[in-house]
Amino acid sequence: MVEFDRLFIGGHWTAPAGTGVLEVISPSTEEVVGRLPEADPADMDRAVAAAREAFDQGPWSRMSFDERAEVTLRLVDALEPRSDELALLQTDEMGAPIAWTTPMTRHVTRTLIERYVELVRSVQLRELRRGITGPSLVMKEPVGVVAAVIPWNAPLGLVLSKLLPATLTGSSVIVKPAPETPLDAFAVADAVLAAGYPDGVVSIIPGGREVGEHLISHPGVDKVTFTGSTAAGRRIGAICGEQVKRVTLELGGKSAAIVLDDADLDRDIPRMVFGAMQNTGQICAAITRVLAPASRYQEIVDRYCDAVPRLTVGDPHDDTTQIGPLVAERQRTRVEGYIASGCEQGAKIALGGGRPTDQPRGWYVEPTVFTEVDNSMRIAQEEIFGPVAAIIPYRDEAEAIRIANDSPYGLSGSIFTTDIEHGIAVAERIRTGTITVNDFRIASGMPFGGYKASGIGREDGPEGVNAYLECKTLNLPAEVGA
Repeated sequence: MVEFDRLFIGGHWTAPAGTGVLEVISPSTEEVVGRLPEADPADMDRAVAAAREAFDQGPWSRMSFDERAEVTLRLVDALEPRSDELALLQTDEMGAPIAWTTPMTRHVTRTLIERYVELVRSVQLRELRRGITGPSLVMKEPVGVVAAVIPWNAPLGLVLSKLLPATLTGSSVIVKPAPETPLDAFAVADAVLAAGYPDGVVSIIPGGREVGEHLISHPGVDKVTFTGSTAAGRRIGAICGEQVKRVTLELGGKSAAIVLDDADLDRDIPRMVFGAMQNTGQICAAITRVLAPASRYQEIVDRYCDAVPRLTVGDPHDDTTQIGPLVAERQRTRVEGYIASGCEQGAKIALGGGRPTDQPRGWYVEPTVFTEVDNSMRIAQEEIFGPVAAIIPYRDEAEAIRIANDSPYGLSGSIFTTDIEHGIAVAERIRTGTITVNDFRIASGMPFGGYKASGIGREDGPEGVNAYLECKTLNLPAEVGA
């Protein structure tokens, strides 16, 4: 049991304004593993006021980049010794297998921090340009006060991937973790305190949807960065649009894996299964639509259904487990509803479809594979966010491309082929923000985001850093630079 009685507001552990309590429930044991205050709007008001004061009057936004980088790199010293603890916290909170959270956590506690420092260092903040009417200095300045709203499916990495570019570029940030996974975020708060960030620069305050909307709507917030569902993203986008507030939205996906007729199935099937099932399918970029040529359809179905049972379903604390429980009982209910919908609409369950009989406790669903799927079915059009894959036949390459693009989403995808140049040519025709040839990958350090209902803007890479900067043109006298 991990317990807190305070919130991290403006860089200090502070008594909450209200009496609400959040209980963190283990998805594998259904027992309470954490208890902490639930923020209310008054707590968010205090955090915004502190962030506003820090940005408008404090030293952080006026420091040199090297000074900010020095503080930021001290996060490594505070977080790295706790990496095993942080991995276990995430397994306790969201049920992700420890075999997945451990390497992810070790990556973000050093590599991610150091990479963001170098990434922001590489961004050109001032450029002298000569225009038609004379010289101008094009400047990039911090956006101001940032509200960062974090989902539960990769909490530690996403907290840092928003906090780091926001603060390194000179802004103040208020992080709202998901109520399901606040414990690792509070470990980041401890690290922020140890690193010596000035007052007001960072607040980390968990809460539900109501307090999140209060933060997003607050007139003292200059930019919102949100990762989560498309439904929530639409609401956030509407609020930010009404207020003409900067916003980045990294939303859902229903990504396709196009298996071309020359694919090497020995090499590719394990990669497809990994791309659909890792983190129990709770990844926005998951390639859960497998598009298979009709000439090899049954072969691909058989090979895919042979590979999936090799994944170990079990206690996420066991380092041999590859598939754990879903994050919450409501999420299991949602996934089971989609499985029922697939059956009602005529798809066939080739594998799974129920609950594992050897897991009497916890919110488990068997890894499930559907065949005879038409792309118009709900299981092919809507994001399930669970270990459910649909194998869809196609007649020719043109139809495969049409099916892949016949989606409200455009976040990720894969092309599997032995002809890499041809795979690249097909990839260029898919309307999606990230696509991989012969693998499933979210490339660290590259821009990530989506087309269509998968979001607005990009995170990571120079494009993601620029999202935290305002662009100013300073027109200079004509004799400058003459």
